[in-house]
Amino acid sequence: MVNRKSPSQRIGLILGPLLFIAVSLMDLQPSNPAATRMAAVALLMATWWITEAIPLFATALLPLILYPLLGIAKGGATAPIYFNSTIVLFLGGFMIALTMERWNLHRRIALMIIQRVGGGPARLTLGFMVAAAFLSMWISNTATAIMMVPIGLAIIMELEKTFGEKATHPFSVGVMLAIGYACSVGGLVTLVGTPPNLSFIRIYQITFPDAEAISFGQWMLLGLPISVVLLLSAWLLITKVFFRVPKHITIDPNVVRKQVRDLGKISYEEIMVLAVFISTAVLWTFRVPISLGGFTIPGWSALLPHADLLDDGTVAILMASLLFLIPSRSPQSTSPTLAGPEIIPRLPWNIVLLFGGGFALAFGFQETGLAEYIGNQFAGLAGVSPVLLILAICLSLTFLTELTSNTATTEMILPILASVAVAAEIHPLMLMVPATLSASCAFMMPVATPPNAIIFGSNRVRIPEMARVGFVLNILGVLTITAVFMLIGPRVLNIA
Repeated sequence: MVNRKSPSQRIGLILGPLLFIAVSLMDLQPSNPAATRMAAVALLMATWWITEAIPLFATALLPLILYPLLGIAKGGATAPIYFNSTIVLFLGGFMIALTMERWNLHRRIALMIIQRVGGGPARLTLGFMVAAAFLSMWISNTATAIMMVPIGLAIIMELEKTFGEKATHPFSVGVMLAIGYACSVGGLVTLVGTPPNLSFIRIYQITFPDAEAISFGQWMLLGLPISVVLLLSAWLLITKVFFRVPKHITIDPNVVRKQVRDLGKISYEEIMVLAVFISTAVLWTFRVPISLGGFTIPGWSALLPHADLLDDGTVAILMASLLFLIPSRSPQSTSPTLAGPEIIPRLPWNIVLLFGGGFALAFGFQETGLAEYIGNQFAGLAGVSPVLLILAICLSLTFLTELTSNTATTEMILPILASVAVAAEIHPLMLMVPATLSASCAFMMPVATPPNAIIFGSNRVRIPEMARVGFVLNILGVLTITAVFMLIGPRVLNIA
């Protein structure tokens, strides 16, 4: 069956080129026509990304064609933008995550957390949230949701048999929403947790090449408190406000115990993958010194002769490579090592290309001077309170990504925010970091994030139920990100 384009996709397909032509005929900077052509390319890509007129990764390839044709940049200078240290970090982290999935280690971790935290309906819901959030810090939130939903449904169906669907519904919808929201919130904590975080890191480096790079540990210091506050807020909203479970509904702990028993004894392969996973997390977190007020934790890279040449991508590939060297003992294994060649085709190459398109967009803004031109248009913002700007940006990004790809939206907005910050005489991180975090905090609609879509597909959540809780959580997300960032962000990120 042929999948036909939606009305919005058809409109976007036509509107994009029309806007491209219209802007190309303008003269934004008479002395710099390349900036006008770059603006036309950016508007075409933004339109096609927002409407998804063609696949997102296909739109991301446009700079490879249009930059040389329009005199913006050489093809040889544009192509390397698509593969860099940020992509290496992403690929290395994803290889480790896929190996965890291969040996079912992620399921064991999730069930053990649920078993430890679980008790009554509210505590069990918290257990699901802690497990989903922790796993989403390190592996794809989509994969986490796909794995967590069947575990939740197994418990829900047992309760439905005993108490009926109507009485069980508050618990059913609560657990499903808890899983979806926790998957998104957990991704805020680490650089590899969600694609917008990695997009930000690279776009910031492209836009401000002389600025000090943000380390894995720095990001965790900022992301963890935001995630914890949002996780607890979501749990209280779900279990105490919107979906309070009737007192006669009780949970049989044997349902979770049975799923743990079905996994069997932890295997040699799981132990080895767990060792690599923990080692990677530690090496990422403590690679460079971490300042905690008056106390600084030294970074291990300082012990090496060429510490300045290492980055988080180096660590990711080193640890991922070990998985292709450590032997497997399982007779069912399709390869002699923990990770085999089947891992490579499963890597999300479409996201890699989408990253590249965003990086190329930022490169074009800088190369043509369009970034400076945009910044000059916002010079009047100098003196405006940073808190008001951050609130406005967080609110805009949170609700915009309810209907658009958070990665594509982040990559469109960040180069503009960088220019706005310079014009407003604000440190760029003050605007770019909150915007990046807000892009992953869309909780209202099934189309907003893959975890939302997955829990909606369980047929236990209705759109009005998701929208009602999600709207409140969206507002709490905006306030939390703004408050936590203003409180500790400048210190953690060394913003003068």
